[in-house]
Amino acid sequence: MPLVETLPIGADTAQWSVWGTVARIVVTDPARVAEAAELVKAELAAVDLACSRFRDDSELRWACRSGGTSVTVSPLLAHLVAAALDAARQTGGAVDPTVGAALCGLGYDRDFALLTGREVAPAVRVFATPDWRAVKLSVRELTVPDGVLLDLGATAKAVAADRAAAEVAAKLGVGVLVALGGDIATAGMAPAGGWEVLVQDRPGDPADTIRMPAGAALATSSTAGRTWGRPGEQLHHIVDPATGRPAVPVWRTVSVAAYSCLRANTLSTAAIVRGHAAPDLLGKAPSRLVTPSLDVLRLGGWPS
Repeated sequence: MPLVETLPIGADTAQWSVWGTVARIVVTDPARVAEAAELVKAELAAVDLACSRFRDDSELRWACRSGGTSVTVSPLLAHLVAAALDAARQTGGAVDPTVGAALCGLGYDRDFALLTGREVAPAVRVFATPDWRAVKLSVRELTVPDGVLLDLGATAKAVAADRAAAEVAAKLGVGVLVALGGDIATAGMAPAGGWEVLVQDRPGDPADTIRMPAGAALATSSTAGRTWGRPGEQLHHIVDPATGRPAVPVWRTVSVAAYSCLRANTLSTAAIVRGHAAPDLLGKAPSRLVTPSLDVLRLGGWPS
């Protein structure tokens, strides 16, 4: 997972482990940090119950077992699925929520914390995944084609960061930064000079310390963080929907700044999938791309 950290860590900060990564929150009023943490934990628990593909009791798993018939889902799951379908639409299918079966075929069939160190059988065949356009959502009526397993991992964590930050700012009246691994969202007033953030994937990788204004967001997608192996190959979790295989690691990491974490994550994930075409995809978005040899390409006014 990307080591994207707020600096410094003090009384205004709380952190804990969740979803195989680290959740960290920072607030502008240290006296409200405990309340803020409880609000964020509740939001993450609700998102997990709605859309985890690792829980048999999640609403998403229930919808995927519907045999291709339309089901009425909660407003939260409808929001999360809509975000995933919008990301697919915006990226021409580079970020596609129908990659769940491909990820399971690759061995990513449980929470990543439980996957680490586990040997994956080499005999699993992996097929190209169905197209996201086969999934239908009308307000709260969701239809998932029979046999399709949705995976919202490319967008749900970013949506959760956006939602949690907005809720803390609205309910507690404080400025807040919510970081879920490489997904960062802010809301409310920023500290003087902005939110100071260290962007670095792994120890020893290139590092940038940047300042984010109020309301800004940042996402880092990595081909080096969530990896696992099976005989003869090393795998990572960002699947190219065109092949059902891990995207070719043209980039070790891509970091993108935007004014929602969902938008930032959509672009960073799509850039990994698009490989050499990533600079054209990113356009003027402030971005930092790191190659496997640790060379850094900064685009769109990313601070040097």
